[in-house]
Amino acid sequence: MKTDRTCIIAIDGYSSCGKSTFARLIARELNYVYIDSGAMYRSVSLYFLQNGLLVNGNPDPSGLRQALDKIHIHFALNSSNGMQETYLNGRNVEEEIRGIEVSAVVSKISQIKEVREKMVGLQRNIGKKGGVVMDGRDIGTVVFPDAGLKIFMTADTEVRARRRYKELVEKGLKVDLDEIMANIRMRDHEDENRLESPLRKATDAIILDNSSMTIEQQMNWFSEIWKNITHRHEH
Repeated sequence: MKTDRTCIIAIDGYSSCGKSTFARLIARELNYVYIDSGAMYRSVSLYFLQNGLLVNGNPDPSGLRQALDKIHIHFALNSSNGMQETYLNGRNVEEEIRGIEVSAVVSKISQIKEVREKMVGLQRNIGKKGGVVMDGRDIGTVVFPDAGLKIFMTADTEVRARRRYKELVEKGLKVDLDEIMANIRMRDHEDENRLESPLRKATDAIILDNSSMTIEQQMNWFSEIWKNITHRHEH
């Protein structure tokens, strides 16, 4: 597969569609950098939690700007496992940002205008040379509206709930399928209706409905799309 080193690939879509897995595999295939936008919002949440900047789960508005100026996030490849890991102010926080405490506040924090502005600035800075794959909710519409390839992922609600259920059960967690389904519907509603950068399909994005596709089929689908793009660039 030929690589266009300058291209930015933006992957947006609904929760539990497998965006991160898909984006990571594409990045590996093309030797691109994978940027986990969700990890960035989780890192901000962790910083707020660790520095006592939350009052009843909400950031203290008086110290918000000052706190954001002190937050520096970067990604580095772990050579031993081949995974990209998240660093907050020079410290590896990959494990910490996946914890329950962070998960409980990240949705609220990621909706704050100042937080989004700061993260979008960082994301654009990381992606300015191209050769990146980034997934999220507003990558093709807000962060990189000029991305060379935009993919919008979707899947049937029940399919997404079953995938999430299977994933959590395999981790040894006791979960309820109906509860997961309700949570996904709630997240969809919140994502589509939030004031700051709501979830929208970019007009020039290609839709990938992976309801009945394996990850291998999704990668075959991507290969065809990429072949057409690189072919167009050559002529």
